[in-house]
Amino acid sequence: MMSINRISIDQAKEMLKTRADVQIVDIRDAHAYGAAHIPGSTHLSEQNLEQFCQETKSNIALIVMCYHGISSQSASAYLSNRGFSETYSLDGGFEAWQRVGGT
Repeated sequence: MMSINRISIDQAKEMLKTRADVQIVDIRDAHAYGAAHIPGSTHLSEQNLEQFCQETKSNIALIVMCYHGISSQSASAYLSNRGFSETYSLDGGFEAWQRVGGT
């Protein structure tokens, strides 16, 4: 089994500040994403997963986010298996990001 790279909110914020090749991928449902999300993040669902995998460069860093940091672990592993070289699961998910006043 593949190991899952986990990333803290502080590490994710630092990565977003210092690197241009980072994409946040939000796998929460469309209603939750529509209500609130991190600016610049991409909503990923079963409907656009294939298109995302085909159109997104595999050498950028993907930070995968869900509600609480559980589902994002398997989604991160899935994207890694699909050929993305650098994937992370955001610890605590969107809930934790909002609690610390994420941007």
